[in-house]
Amino acid sequence: MAHADLSVELGRSLQERILVLDGAMGTTIRTYGLDESAARGERFAKNDKDLLNNGDILSITKPAVIGDIHKRFYEAGSDICETNTFSATGIAQSEFFIEDPREKGGRKDPEFFQKILENEFLNELAWEMNVKGSQLCRKMADDVGSDTGVKRYVAGAIGPLTVSLSNSPDAEDAAFRVVTFDQVLEAYRMQVRGLIAGGCDILMIETIFDSLNAKAAAVAVREVFDEDAVLLPVIVSAAVGLGGETMISAQKVEALWNAFAHLKPLAIGLNCSLGPDLMRPFLEELSEVAETYVSCYPNAGLPNPLAPTGFDLEPVHMKDFMREFAESGLINLAGGCCGNTPEHVKAIADGVRGVVPRRVPGS
Repeated sequence: MAHADLSVELGRSLQERILVLDGAMGTTIRTYGLDESAARGERFAKNDKDLLNNGDILSITKPAVIGDIHKRFYEAGSDICETNTFSATGIAQSEFFIEDPREKGGRKDPEFFQKILENEFLNELAWEMNVKGSQLCRKMADDVGSDTGVKRYVAGAIGPLTVSLSNSPDAEDAAFRVVTFDQVLEAYRMQVRGLIAGGCDILMIETIFDSLNAKAAAVAVREVFDEDAVLLPVIVSAAVGLGGETMISAQKVEALWNAFAHLKPLAIGLNCSLGPDLMRPFLEELSEVAETYVSCYPNAGLPNPLAPTGFDLEPVHMKDFMREFAESGLINLAGGCCGNTPEHVKAIADGVRGVVPRRVPGS
């Protein structure tokens, strides 16, 4: 479907009802009881570093698990699911496959990351992760959509990196950065192209804690659109701290909107870091200033190692919070981040069903 048609279709749906996003991939993966051997598979059996916490690798080594998770979220009521590509860049994957120079008295710097960007293994791995991640989600979206008669969409997840463009890690050299803007841009360009090649409908720059990193992702999106003559809807979502700031770059909510308005995103929103109770005042501020649709997918409360999901809130609690957000006219898309299982998403979908969505200012 052409971008114009897809944007119109999504826009029409967002005016009619609150669309439901998915929940937490990482939280749900843990319920499958995978061990290190399962995560590695035969292909990465001899890797020097552990891979169990590298959730994106499972699109390659355990595709049936990732596909099943997407299927469960769609069946729970998700209109849009994110691909399992949160860390599918060569820069992020280097943490799992390349020796850290700091372990031998060195440091990570632009020279180190230039080698990462030129590493053929990491480039091929990142490409495969994004293409397969998109394909897995696409298949389940189409299957469940066909079975239920309700169209489902795939959002290509573009997550943050393990390095910052905004802050220096060197207390004695405030100008030092471990990586350059152009290097981050290059990594994101490959990710964007892989997600599109795999068949996603939407690109989602999410869990922004460093606004400059996210700006590099936004530039990558625009450059790929221009160079490849493609155009997809884009959603931008930031993680905020207790003061309502993106955590590293300390950009407040209104500044966030001003920084990304030029991208003309389908939606802008908040996710992760906080539970819905603590996120509410910042969501309210964003809802007031954003001249587009607003998304929200909070954590299921604060971390709690004694809770089954590792977070405090149960499905019924998320249902009540998200319904209140909806009835207050704050949101157009609702979902859950860390701690939110398919059961949480089903409750959220039940909670927002039938509630009139937020009206975009000026519309």
